[in-house]
Amino acid sequence: MTERKTIPNFFIVGAAKAGTTSLYHYLKSHPQVFFSPIKEPNYFASDIRVEDFCTTYRMNTFLDVDTYFRDQPLKEIQLSFVKDHNQYLSLFDESSNEKIVGECSTSYLYSSEAANQIKRYNPEARIVIVLRNPVERTFSHYQMALRYGHTNLNFRKAIDKDLKQKKKGWGISELFIELSMYEEQIKRYLELFPADQLKILYFDDLKERPVDLLDELTTFLGINPIENLSGEKYNVGSIPRFKKLNTLVARSGIREIVKKSLGPKPVDTLKKTFYKKGNLPELRPDERRFLNSLFKEDVLAVSKLLDRDLGHWID
Repeated sequence: MTERKTIPNFFIVGAAKAGTTSLYHYLKSHPQVFFSPIKEPNYFASDIRVEDFCTTYRMNTFLDVDTYFRDQPLKEIQLSFVKDHNQYLSLFDESSNEKIVGECSTSYLYSSEAANQIKRYNPEARIVIVLRNPVERTFSHYQMALRYGHTNLNFRKAIDKDLKQKKKGWGISELFIELSMYEEQIKRYLELFPADQLKILYFDDLKERPVDLLDELTTFLGINPIENLSGEKYNVGSIPRFKKLNTLVARSGIREIVKKSLGPKPVDTLKKTFYKKGNLPELRPDERRFLNSLFKEDVLAVSKLLDRDLGHWID
């Protein structure tokens, strides 16, 4: 077996629905950066058990890892759950002399094990965390759950149902609120990684001043600035035109079958027919007040932890 010398030294760990996909795409085209062909391999989130996934999540997630690694060269896919060490290392076989070699698994911020696992694997690794107003992140997460058929309830009913669910976890429940509670998640990384290896970024900065934020990020990574930033938006919100049909499709596994059978262009055409952008549901004032009350204590704790006033998140 050929000795593998390249190991990842860079991880975008979350938060989910906070602009990590945009960062991934902006950096992916950089000549000094190599990313895993599986954007989110989730390897270091060892506490996430595929066996426990709910039916809808399982049916809409690519889990046939062994087949994936038999098909060379490796194709680019969004997400899977790689458990085998040699398979994980092979994700970086095509890297050459890039200074930054990494991946982008948003489960790593939520996972109670990932920070420790990454630290043991590569103590010199650089970590990026992107934070978003927890109210906005939660609502964006809800829109994503609507899109993928994980719920067809209105926002407040979906939140209440998820809060009351007895069995919780990544791929088991939605974690609408839990993923927006940042204090404990951030602490795990602050306690393990020195300041020069850990970068906290903010979704608002990515949205309002992307060039400045990316200059800050490339400086942190020690690579050349990004030239000719496209400004393209990635993972833009959309919702299904037919909610009940969308839920049925999600639970049947038809979506994954169609993806494999038709290829990217026909799938994109179907998406435009099946989903609508614009005129998305908006967060009502009473719903915002409800979320503010849930997140207030955590936001104040994060403000203190990071020495940054984040009070505007819950005003």
